[in-house]
Amino acid sequence: MSLDLTNKKIAVLMGGPGSERKVSLASGAGVANALRQIGADVTEVDVTGPEFVVPPDTEIAFNVIHGTFGEDGQLQRLLESRGVAYTGEGVRGSELAIDKIATKHRLVEHGVPTAPFEILRDGAAPTLSLPFVIKAPREGSSVGIYILHEASEVAEKVQEAAKFGSELMVEKYVEGRELTVGVVGDQALPIIEIRAKKGFYDFDNKYPFLNPNAPGADHFCPAPLDADLAKRIQEMALAAHRALGLEVYSRVDLLLTAQDEPFVLEVNTIPGMTPSSLLPEAAAAVGISYPELCRRIVELSLQRPRLT
Repeated sequence: MSLDLTNKKIAVLMGGPGSERKVSLASGAGVANALRQIGADVTEVDVTGPEFVVPPDTEIAFNVIHGTFGEDGQLQRLLESRGVAYTGEGVRGSELAIDKIATKHRLVEHGVPTAPFEILRDGAAPTLSLPFVIKAPREGSSVGIYILHEASEVAEKVQEAAKFGSELMVEKYVEGRELTVGVVGDQALPIIEIRAKKGFYDFDNKYPFLNPNAPGADHFCPAPLDADLAKRIQEMALAAHRALGLEVYSRVDLLLTAQDEPFVLEVNTIPGMTPSSLLPEAAAAVGISYPELCRRIVELSLQRPRLT
């Protein structure tokens, strides 16, 4: 029997102090509306830092703060110290998945295919051959990501990326189709293929409602793939989810080469829940409505003990 959320007191935590604040506010508004549709007693909480307040009778906090503070274990640790239940992964899983470098190491340890990479510290120059991608390791929504094809661009882009931290990841550029797989509990949702209309699937193309002038992207769900290949990619997404010790939900981003070889890029533990977000779209493709998706996230979260 599924969990009934009628009159359940839920605080939706949104916003946050990071670069994805506007996206999170949109996600939070959507989640709050969905939870109200299924009878929950919802309070929306705009979080700007650790001094936020949730109503004292809150039964669970639904966390939709993407990136800094909300997705990196800080908020989770704080809620645990206050004795407040929350959605999504615990401290350990959040800290691991937000860190692209730590994620890479874990994927390699568990035999999950991922692109070759190196770590840059304190302004060191990359040694990988071009083309490659420079990534700020603890940002989301493609913030701090630079795809480089020319040697003349490297020094400038390393300097730009270093604004996000002294440690950077450089990853071999893999030419291929952009795919994403939502995971809810033990279920891999249908694969979505993303085709940016111009450039790559960066912040502006992900969230056209924030930038109406952005070219945006087309989504194909389920992705046009051979059934056996689709199954292999879904199993790889589940393997990545489990390699990081995740239990509740995530969205796994991958690239598929022309030779049909998939590579896992990263795993998002608080994926977007905006009107243009991918997880709700994938859930809808198998008959899981937006409110039902939110209900399942709450139910799965309450079933998981929090171990820091």
